Amino acid sequence: MSALWNLRPALTSLFQASQHAWAGPVLSRTMATLNQMHRMGKPKVPHKSIGATFGCPQLKAVVLKTMIRKPKKPNSANRKCARVRLSNGKEAVVFIPGEGHNLQEHNVVLIQGGRTQDLPGVKLTVVRGKYDCAHVVKKKQ
Repeated sequence: MSALWNLRPALTSLFQASQHAWAGPVLSRTMATLNQMHRMGKPKVPHKSIGATFGCPQLKAVVLKTMIRKPKKPNSANRKCARVRLSNGKEAVVFIPGEGHNLQEHNVVLIQGGRTQDLPGVKLTVVRGKYDCAHVVKKKQ
């Protein structure tokens, strides 16, 4: 048992090295030379893209105008949308899901991310049943 404790530092370093994305030999990569660093420049850090809600799960917004949009080619229904001013000051077009809505100008709504596939440029969706946007009314049979 004591032999395993003696090997513990080497085993942990091997285990940590196997956790990384690069799967080559543990100690074979050498540092870049000055010439290589000069040629390549600073290593580029991949920027983390923030989604349509700018890094927030939901945003509050005020409706500026409701409109009807036509979808892309194979589909033909009219999609109910609204132009809103988000709480961070930006304007966006949002999709209003469900059948029928009660939204008018100056209503306050909650917005979440969620692209509508057949509407180009519409990447946000209204949350029904929050603030001034009513729930979807259940149809009577």
